Amino acid sequence: MIKDTSTEEIEIAMNAAWTAFHAYRKLPLKSRADFMRAIAIEMENCGDGLIETAMRETNLPEARLRGERARTIFQLNSYAAACEKGDWLGACIDTAIPDKVPPKPDIRKMLVPLGPVVVFGASNFPFAYSTAGGDTASAFAAGCPVIVKAHPAHLQTSELVAGAIILAAEKCQMPKGIFAHIHGASFETGKALVMHPHTKAVGFTGSYTGGKQLFDWGNQRKEPIPVFAEMGSINPVFLLPEKLKNAATEIAQQYAGSITLGVGQFCTNPGLIIGIESEDLQIFIKELGNAIQKVLPLPMLHPGIAGAYSKNRGNALQQENVQLVAESVTPVKENEGNPTIASATGEAFLNNTVLHQEVFGPYSLVILCKDMNEMIAVAQHLEGQLTSTLMATDADITNNEVLVEAVKNICGRFILNSVPTGVEVCLSMHHGGPFPSCTDSRFTSVGADGIKRFARPIAFQNWSNQLLPDELQNENPLKIWRTVNNELTKVIVS
Repeated sequence: MIKDTSTEEIEIAMNAAWTAFHAYRKLPLKSRADFMRAIAIEMENCGDGLIETAMRETNLPEARLRGERARTIFQLNSYAAACEKGDWLGACIDTAIPDKVPPKPDIRKMLVPLGPVVVFGASNFPFAYSTAGGDTASAFAAGCPVIVKAHPAHLQTSELVAGAIILAAEKCQMPKGIFAHIHGASFETGKALVMHPHTKAVGFTGSYTGGKQLFDWGNQRKEPIPVFAEMGSINPVFLLPEKLKNAATEIAQQYAGSITLGVGQFCTNPGLIIGIESEDLQIFIKELGNAIQKVLPLPMLHPGIAGAYSKNRGNALQQENVQLVAESVTPVKENEGNPTIASATGEAFLNNTVLHQEVFGPYSLVILCKDMNEMIAVAQHLEGQLTSTLMATDADITNNEVLVEAVKNICGRFILNSVPTGVEVCLSMHHGGPFPSCTDSRFTSVGADGIKRFARPIAFQNWSNQLLPDELQNENPLKIWRTVNNELTKVIVS
């Protein structure tokens, strides 16, 4: 059994991270990138033992975990390449104009690392959003040491990945304290990490309750710190009339798969589907219900999540004017998630905020609006979301500008004629959204832009060229893209 990390051990780890920061932040971008690539190699070297351990702890199937480890390795290599390339630094140079009245000084700006970052492992992604996941990779790329608090649901998996990071750090001769692995099931451990004066930022993926508490602690400090918490979403899907008329059955089949993918345990699970009452909508609901009935209940990640799903599902179905459409016809066993579709009117949804809340699992609620005005009202009453989706033809979009704008205003990723599940790791991805889906909608937790969460801008004014960081020197020794006097270029500054 793995013991909780003591207060004294946390203090030692944080002091070591603070010391490491002052050495690590001075290392070249290539050294950071090589360290991250070494972590990827060590994760691969963990072999089948890592997969088997994760299977035991999470109930996730082998194929899913192999795919997720591959994604995590890709993230490490992708963010390493982005780190070394240097675009994320936002390097800007405005050269002096001495004869201007008053004289214009030489000013040069770039991003620099914040300091030690505390990362809270996620329950639903034991690799990609946990110990060596996107937050850790982003922090290392930014030049920050990382302190990971392992998720209690997969401690052994986290231990194995932490061992891979430590081994990579040793092989790359990284500063001692560059990484620490913390255990603790209580809120007190999390609070101690967030409130520690050496902590300069936090990364979190999980529930609203947990993320909001970390955010509040971060802002209650004598020195407030940024807390990037991704806290879930119901990811509304809007079915527009012409599209529904042309493809009701096809859309139903598509969404049955998305709702139940991974037993519904994705932060981008489509938990709300909104349409306008019509014969086509009834066809969609019938086909969706038929498909859901055929889906087998499967074990959820751990008993805590299964218990919460059962409770929240039951509470949603007990609300006035909510109708059960369909559930799996296969009997549900202990800790399994029962695939479920329910429905309610637009009026019921607008009058009952309980229906706006996420039911984390294989559940979705279909809202039947009486007309487009009510659909717009539903969109305008929704809180911030990670994603929003339109199932629509071009004519649907052109004819419903008010709805389109209302939906766009509440999300971080705006999807057309697809499903929200599946988050591509690329520079254009934005995995974040307006509160309460995230605590800062300006940033993403997926893609190389996520590096910017753990850095801050600093401007150097009138510094001698030889004293400037390599990234800002006239000769551009790193050969990175920089904005020089308002022109994006790699040229030497004369």
